[in-house]
Amino acid sequence: MPALSYDWPGGARERAFFIFSKERPHVVSGGGFVVTDCSQKVVFRVDGCGVVGKKGELILRDCDGEPLLLIRRKGGLVQALSIHRKWKAYTSDYEGSQKLVFSLKEPNSCLARNNTIRVSAEPRISKRAFDWDFEIKGYFPDRDCSIVDYSGNIVAEIGTRKEVTEVMTSKDLYHVVVKPGIDQAFIFGVIAVLDYIYCESTRC
Repeated sequence: MPALSYDWPGGARERAFFIFSKERPHVVSGGGFVVTDCSQKVVFRVDGCGVVGKKGELILRDCDGEPLLLIRRKGGLVQALSIHRKWKAYTSDYEGSQKLVFSLKEPNSCLARNNTIRVSAEPRISKRAFDWDFEIKGYFPDRDCSIVDYSGNIVAEIGTRKEVTEVMTSKDLYHVVVKPGIDQAFIFGVIAVLDYIYCESTRC
């Protein structure tokens, strides 16, 4: 499991969070979303378009606004010719050097529901011949999907609650359930990329 050391006391329990999408004028720095716990306390924030309005760049911050992950979509000619675009998430140590936490392959089309999205963790978790450690099951735009590991175990579930959908026609508010022992910062870093891929609140 990618180690960001971002967990709370009682991490052995399943935890539920809520995501509220926020929009800002694109001339500022794009949109993003806010993650709260069940008591409506802000836990994470995601800024779209990085800090200077750069496309393909996201920042996951803690409740105090401190950056936890810098997430970038890899560019270049080789990437342009590839079927899959790749995202890479980094964290910085106290000396300022960057450390790769995970990479995610973007599907060649966001319209097809059967496209597979897979995530590779650093250091690698799977000891098999796979080039991935986690997989997205379901369709994120429907707010009905799960993040599963290479053994098929669910590590996080994304969905909407009936009482929310009855009063809100949009999917700007949805919930995420993170399983015990799973790094929440990693999960919301992956969700931030999914949000961008499907042209939602973090997209420039």
